[in-house]
Amino acid sequence: MSSPTALPSPRRWLITGCSSGIGREIATAALARGHRVAVTARNAEAVADLVAAWPEQALALALDVTQRAQIAAAVAETERHFGGLDVLVNNAGYGYLAAVEEGEDEQVRAMFDTNYFGAVDLIKAVLPGMRARGNGHVVNISSMTGLVANPPNVYYSASKFALEALTEGLAKEVAPFGIRVTAIEPGAFRTDWSSRSMQETRTPIEAYAATVGARKQLIKAAGSRFPGDPRKVAEAVLRVSEMAEPPLHLLLGHDVYKAYREKLMALLASIEEWKEVTLDVGFPSEKR
Repeated sequence: MSSPTALPSPRRWLITGCSSGIGREIATAALARGHRVAVTARNAEAVADLVAAWPEQALALALDVTQRAQIAAAVAETERHFGGLDVLVNNAGYGYLAAVEEGEDEQVRAMFDTNYFGAVDLIKAVLPGMRARGNGHVVNISSMTGLVANPPNVYYSASKFALEALTEGLAKEVAPFGIRVTAIEPGAFRTDWSSRSMQETRTPIEAYAATVGARKQLIKAAGSRFPGDPRKVAEAVLRVSEMAEPPLHLLLGHDVYKAYREKLMALLASIEEWKEVTLDVGFPSEKR
């Protein structure tokens, strides 16, 4: 494991989705560590208490990540207020429970606008400044479901799988500019993700009631008992933000560790099982 290298401190942060859950914990941890933080929420009053607690370090901004004008204004104000921006944390997002056949186009597209395109637009807004300064760190809060897809989270997983691909490719694009990129993949953490923030299909299909439907109810019922502590996610984000060479992927939780290892081993076994077919696709004269 790479050892942390001290980076300039305090650093200047912008974090989305700070009204509750993981976003609020990251903001609180960063402020407590002495960093300067633009704490954002769709309603800025939801984060006013953070500014009251750290008036010299915190900046409260209204930000709906689906609104490009608000994104541009938030990034500009952060850079003006702090003199620059070192760390972007794309945390805003929510879940949607549905079988694929039950998915409502409007609902699914709205979720992608927040979970994926909102992150894209924020990244595009901060990169010019980070490139000019030759330094920066983009932290995308993904999910266990961005690595392993299961019902009834398939559409949510699709938005997070897209974020994973963005993270992986972006890291290669911006490394020459001194910009680091990390995807954080939490498993089941005790936030309001499965309760207040959760969306679900309004057009359930009876045929899925005993399978996908049952899993929906299980997830909603178990949310208050999920084992993960959101403060631990915040600690992990602070840790990687202080590293000159942070990991591209950071899994958080026994559940995601187990599930992803099992997926990778099954994938490797399948690759080897079908190796002959995989390689036997060239013209006869070009076979190797």
